[in-house]
Amino acid sequence: MIKILMHGCNGKMGRMITELVKNDDGAVIAAGVDTYTGIANDYPVYESIDQCDTDVDVVIDFSNAGAVDALLDYCAEKKIPVVLCTTGLSEEQLEKVRETSEKTAVLKSANMSVGINLLLKLLKDAAKVLGNAGYDIELVERHHNQKLDAPSGTALALADSINEALNGEYHYVYDRSQVRQKRDTKEIGISAVRGGTIVGEHEVIFAGTDEVIEFRHSAYSRNVFAKGAVEAAKFLAGKETGMYDMGDVIQF
Repeated sequence: MIKILMHGCNGKMGRMITELVKNDDGAVIAAGVDTYTGIANDYPVYESIDQCDTDVDVVIDFSNAGAVDALLDYCAEKKIPVVLCTTGLSEEQLEKVRETSEKTAVLKSANMSVGINLLLKLLKDAAKVLGNAGYDIELVERHHNQKLDAPSGTALALADSINEALNGEYHYVYDRSQVRQKRDTKEIGISAVRGGTIVGEHEVIFAGTDEVIEFRHSAYSRNVFAKGAVEAAKFLAGKETGMYDMGDVIQF
């Protein structure tokens, strides 16, 4: 039985994962961490990670960027593997993630769904053909009006996947309102929409002469992310020090 520490247990994703694990014979939520403790849980909840003294095998993190540094310090010190799902991390924090992976197992993914991770793979193949054929590349992501970071971590991951396939020759453009010039052939435009209760939509457009190819992923429930996070935690528990991603879990 894998014992999980749910970091951000009383947030939307934390509560969803808690309910999901109740029906999982291979895992249990042994403890949680959240600054909001006004929700009754079947496990102990600590206001900060430093207060946690419950023995666990792995951490699932769905919190916020401000809480990640302390979590990484905790996991590095105690050698506890961590599934890091929080997005919007700074460059300094991403470097800290890499440093932590030298002391314990870290699985970081901008998106925990199977579909998105398959899309990351498919886009590399498409980019090698269409990008090299001169097709313009644009990304549009849509999320609910409560999301804090823009563009989404998933949109950046999709762009990075494309750019990696194209030898890193492209740069990202987030706003064209301040310039009046033709589109650069080596740019990837990334647009963010925020509204309503949209769970998550990502559209990748390859626009060429007289034809357009589109890749699209829509999440209709956060449950797809919760399932992925739990599977990632079960995979990561007991793994050797290093960086992992959902590709290691799914193994397409």
